[in-house]
Amino acid sequence: MNDQEMDIFKIISAAGDSRGSAFEALRLARKGKFAEAEAKMLEAKEKSIDAHDVQTKLITSEINGDKTETSLLMVHAQDHLMTSILARDLIEEMIGMLKEQSEAKALQ
Repeated sequence: MNDQEMDIFKIISAAGDSRGSAFEALRLARKGKFAEAEAKMLEAKEKSIDAHDVQTKLITSEINGDKTETSLLMVHAQDHLMTSILARDLIEEMIGMLKEQSEAKALQ
């Protein structure tokens, strides 16, 4: 396995970890465990940043003249990264709604 393939797998792994942490945060929020959910969302963001850093490294390398092969594996990694970011963003909004709903119920 070459260095580029290793980087691609790093993107896939970090993006998957990010997505998993975000969904775990949502499960926690549904149970009313908002502080724990917030910690999991922070973890999800950190993993997204890890994946994005590797992606930026690959893009910078290509800009500097190191041509990279577009492979199905690279497309798969990009898909994982983008869907994990979208999931994280949507889950963050959902947790906010759950928290608002919980606070409103507490006032009744």
